[in-house]
Amino acid sequence: MTARFSFFSSLIAVALLGSPVVAQAASFKELSGQGYKVGALSSNKAGIRGWNLSKGSDRYFCEMRATMAYSGKNGMVSFTSAGRMISLDRNTVEKRLGGSLNLPKYEDLKAGRLRADDVGSCRKLT
Repeated sequence: MTARFSFFSSLIAVALLGSPVVAQAASFKELSGQGYKVGALSSNKAGIRGWNLSKGSDRYFCEMRATMAYSGKNGMVSFTSAGRMISLDRNTVEKRLGGSLNLPKYEDLKAGRLRADDVGSCRKLT
């Protein structure tokens, strides 16, 4: 029994150590501090909204963490998990939720003017 366990644990160790690392993760704060340029809001192949960050030939895709944003003077938008955007009335939402919220402006998100809180994980693109 111990020989069988030892054999299989050796196989698992070889498989894990021999497999290539597929993606490198980084934070938006780290990347922006290193001089990476932020592109406009876009969607990746899976339909996830986010931004491409680039510096030379290095590129990362950072996912959008924000779920709601102000849009114009009286509007708001909400982002669904399915990648859809829904327009909302700002006054109605603020009345329901109890006042002004600390949300980004949709115009800033579209242009790539980001707050670290609005950005999720960043993955290196190949």
